Amino acid sequence: MGFIWSLIVGAIIGAIAGAITNRGAAMGWIANIVAGLIGAWIGQGLLGTWGPSLAGMALIPSIIGAIILVLIVSLVVGRTSKK
Repeated sequence: MGFIWSLIVGAIIGAIAGAITNRGAAMGWIANIVAGLIGAWIGQGLLGTWGPSLAGMALIPSIIGAIILVLIVSLVVGRTSKK
């Protein structure tokens, strides 16, 4: 049950990051989950585990990490699609 809870929280974090960056409409649910989980790992690695926590993920650093991830991926995909 913990794994499913982590996927749900990862999807929410990814959706929030997509909404903040205005790139969430192009991402599907699977991409939101991946962005949320990897973003949580990046954010907690860079910023620590401060703030409120849900399903073992510190929410504020996780959202910041997911925003960073979404921006980097959109820049890379944007550059490769223009060539």
